[in-house]
Amino acid sequence: MAKEMQAAGSLYVEQADVEGYENGGFRKNVDDDGRPNRTGTWLTASAHIITAVIGSGVLSLAWAIAQLGWVGGPIILMAFSFITFFNSTLLADAYRSPDPVTGKRNYTYMDAVRANLGGWKVTFCGISQYANLVGITIGYTITASISMVAVKRSNCYHKNGHGAKCEISNNPYMILFACIQILLSQIPNFHKLSWLSVVAAVMSFAYSLIGLGLSIAKVAGGGHARTSLTGTTVGVDVTAAQKVWRAFQSLGDIAFAYAYSTVLIEIQDTIKSGHPENKAMKKASFIGILTTTLFYLLCGCVGYAAFGNDAPGNFLTGFGFYEPFWLIDVANVCIAIHLIGAYQVFSQPIFSFVEKNFRQRWPENKFIISEHAVNIPFYGAYYVNIFRLVWRTLYVIVTAIVAMIFPFFNDFLGLIGAAAFWPLTVYFPIEMYIARSKMPKYSFTWTWLKILSSACFVVSILGAAGSIEGLINSLKTYKPFQTEQ
Repeated sequence: MAKEMQAAGSLYVEQADVEGYENGGFRKNVDDDGRPNRTGTWLTASAHIITAVIGSGVLSLAWAIAQLGWVGGPIILMAFSFITFFNSTLLADAYRSPDPVTGKRNYTYMDAVRANLGGWKVTFCGISQYANLVGITIGYTITASISMVAVKRSNCYHKNGHGAKCEISNNPYMILFACIQILLSQIPNFHKLSWLSVVAAVMSFAYSLIGLGLSIAKVAGGGHARTSLTGTTVGVDVTAAQKVWRAFQSLGDIAFAYAYSTVLIEIQDTIKSGHPENKAMKKASFIGILTTTLFYLLCGCVGYAAFGNDAPGNFLTGFGFYEPFWLIDVANVCIAIHLIGAYQVFSQPIFSFVEKNFRQRWPENKFIISEHAVNIPFYGAYYVNIFRLVWRTLYVIVTAIVAMIFPFFNDFLGLIGAAAFWPLTVYFPIEMYIARSKMPKYSFTWTWLKILSSACFVVSILGAAGSIEGLINSLKTYKPFQTEQ
């Protein structure tokens, strides 16, 4: 068996061999490219997208709209939605090359860029994608811990009274989140994540609906919050400089709220063969983005109506830690469970990239390639790879440590979103489409696509600048490992 695997020279052929033997026949359950049969549909792809998109970004949208106002906030939110969907359709066609239906599969974003563009752009794509994925997993560790602390804190106030000193450190909860991720990170690959994404998607709907319901109740209950067409007021809520920087940062927050292009190709690679994967992926993208945009508009706008220009960075925490304490607890538990799944959606491409490269570099190293069968009750044989166990565990530990050192929710999300938006959501999909269609330079379509790309580049720069300014201000007074909520 080991010799056959080495001769095949591929991680995925190895996995296919293992699954083939499990089912009583050599390579019985494999696709036409030698990989395990893909079983995904547009429904499971939609679940992956919703898990990836309706993440912690939704929590900061009320704050973002407060910086931009009733006019700018919804317009910019809709603009990001349209741009994300448009470019996702271009990216879906890049899954196969040169023909989007019958061409050779590109298993990762980097593979797609390599097949369509090549050269230095492959390296640029890799740095952009994997740095962004690492940043997202760190951001989700921060957000999950904030939600778990919120549960503990609301219970403390409920038990001891509103005057109690309920100061709780985030760090133990980041460690708990990391321990859960160490276990889940042993899920072999993206193809085994569908069940987790479905659970996470349900949780995302749950806490979004709770937040929306609480916002509506707050608006209906009177005590009108102060809002305006242009958002926060200079001289009343913020200084002129703060107005500019926070408006820039809100662009990054909204960009982060639509961050799933980094894993689009990997999600598409889970769709079963037999029908054009690009059509299924476009349908999934439409359903996913339409659903999330509706939730974003509701949560962002109703959240702004509830809190006005004083909207908090995480709109669920704005309802306080008091009554109805149990409903706030349910919402925060849903956030934590959702982020447990979302962490895996964004970390699996990193795991796959590292393991594939190590296997190619050291194809005969037993530590790297050996699979050890372990019988698990009610599951059957599970194949443990020691290298996978060690490296994935170390990765989760490192992301948790970084999260404990820099636990800045809003600034961190804005920086991640801004840094990834232009290259991964806009630039590469457009450039691959131009290259694939052999579009003439300076033609009408070429010109407006370039204008769109340039405009989004400016937006990314402004969003990153605002988030960096916020991080610098946070770091001035912060002491690592000592922040309490």
